[in-house]
Amino acid sequence: MARITYLEPDGKRHELDVPDGWSVMEGAINNDIDGIVAQCGGECSCATCHVYVVSGEVGEPAEDEQDMLELVAAERKPSSRLSCQLTVGPELEGLVVQIPDTQY
Repeated sequence: MARITYLEPDGKRHELDVPDGWSVMEGAINNDIDGIVAQCGGECSCATCHVYVVSGEVGEPAEDEQDMLELVAAERKPSSRLSCQLTVGPELEGLVVQIPDTQY
């Protein structure tokens, strides 16, 4: 389990213990955090779970994620990731993600 912090666009902060093996997206969805829509349910096919990594090491996105990041509605930044592609484990302890102001 890792402690993940989600920052909503309005500044609301959520610090959650997310089980290992879940995605960062699942942590948000299962805790009713606004702003992560996840229309495709985590299949890396919609780009509606876009987040900005504020702090923490998550590695580089795979090619399919890179392709989907081209379709994000909010500004794409170097720190942009799809939260469905970030699998929680001990290495994500302390991760902080900012939810953009739009997913559509």
